[in-house]
Amino acid sequence: MASLAISGGPVIFALADRRDPESLHGPGDAFAEARVHTRTEKTMTRIFKPLCLTVIATLAACGGGEEAPEASQPETEVPGATSASSGGLEGCYLQGTMEEALARTSPIKELGLVYQGGAGLLCYGAPSARGRRVMDAQVVPYDALWRLGANEATGIHLTAPASVGGVEVDPGSYSMYALPGEGQWQFFLNTNFERWGIPISDEVRATEVGSFTAVPETADEMVETLTFSYEADPGNAGGTIVMAWEHTRLRIPLAGR
Repeated sequence: MASLAISGGPVIFALADRRDPESLHGPGDAFAEARVHTRTEKTMTRIFKPLCLTVIATLAACGGGEEAPEASQPETEVPGATSASSGGLEGCYLQGTMEEALARTSPIKELGLVYQGGAGLLCYGAPSARGRRVMDAQVVPYDALWRLGANEATGIHLTAPASVGGVEVDPGSYSMYALPGEGQWQFFLNTNFERWGIPISDEVRATEVGSFTAVPETADEMVETLTFSYEADPGNAGGTIVMAWEHTRLRIPLAGR
């Protein structure tokens, strides 16, 4: 991961077989569940040495330093999951072996975030239209909860108190999903993030911490693959997470608090 380094103790992957669908209405696939731990497990595939957390190459060293220049943060593909030790930045939760994850139709991607006093990571599966109608159709039906991607639950990991879409949250990890609509989308934040993206059941929803709304924008340019990008404010006080797919764009403000 060129744009992200992790601080804390060694990171270990433990694997266990499972089966579950890749997308809301897509075919099932066999995979192994990879949960991330910072302690030794019987089965492991990789250990990462600690490095100081960086978001994009110019983010200041942990705890302070020079401000990074304003920039639009690019996304990168994640060949595996990572995690920081307690107090650091959680990594992308991944179900599946490295080989299986790389072979997915909808790859897992990550997006670095930076805001006043903290940094973040957005993790999501990136499905493509592949000739299908996306919005208000089988892929993303209106008035039905959608995981904001494919495969695992879309996750947002934050190192400091933040406001996401106006919802104040503590440092930690959250899943994020939405209720799409023609004129308005409702987004939900949930502390249950280490899970497959569906179903979004009553049991899952019991741990929601807040919701906010956003008005969809229509763009002329077609976006084939679901993409999240980050538009940082001057001085990195906050920024805007932009979701784009097909001809729909949505903006989610992020700020420190």
